[in-house]
Amino acid sequence: MADEKKDVLRPTDDEAIRLARRLLRASRYGALAVIEPGTGAPSASRVATATAPDGAPLILVSTLSTHTGGLLADPRCSLLLGEPGKGDPLAHPRISVSCLARRLVRESDEGSRARRRYLNRHPKAELYVDFGDFAFFRLDPQRASLNGGFGRAYALTRSDLLVDHPAVGAIAEAEQGAIGHMNSDHRDAVELYARHFAKAGPGNWIMTGLDMDGFDLANGDDSRRVFFERPVENAAEMRKALVSMAQAARGAVS
Repeated sequence: MADEKKDVLRPTDDEAIRLARRLLRASRYGALAVIEPGTGAPSASRVATATAPDGAPLILVSTLSTHTGGLLADPRCSLLLGEPGKGDPLAHPRISVSCLARRLVRESDEGSRARRRYLNRHPKAELYVDFGDFAFFRLDPQRASLNGGFGRAYALTRSDLLVDHPAVGAIAEAEQGAIGHMNSDHRDAVELYARHFAKAGPGNWIMTGLDMDGFDLANGDDSRRVFFERPVENAAEMRKALVSMAQAARGAVS
């Protein structure tokens, strides 16, 4: 009797889903693979990334580039995320997300929100974000392959990757005011979040994104993701969670 083929995939659990969402939210750039128009050959390039409130990747690209032409001709694409650290680069977590790309209308609410969230993550892009030959695309995840390290492979679905809840929009409306308030009046708390919850070193930490699941922090090129204990569904819950986490972090590092 022939040996059955061993299944290398682990069952997708909460830990795998959180790691996948962390990679989506915390990554600042990735490798985008598109189908090259005319030849049908795969073509890969590096892109800077941010995320929509539900967690879908956002990119800002020149319409003159080859990869943008590929997306416009065929929306199927793949995005590889996960930055290698010290040692073997294949020992570090990464995720390959199969997506359908959609160009966003700049003047729409979705386009304006993408612009704001992208600039929070990549402030230097303000130099060219409004050039006529640049456009935002949402990369809508369909499925993903997660490699969490040696022997830790998972297959994830769209619902594993994105936050699908009626409160996503409400939190997005309150996001920018909350970020501005935290960065201007509570920078000490922001650094505490980074040090205690993200296990980062001290630095000039700022908050760059906030959603139902948690928030994103940055110190120069270092980007970190912090999750709430449970998803927040309105601005009041968001404020309460931020205060509670600041108190916990202050008590832990004092």
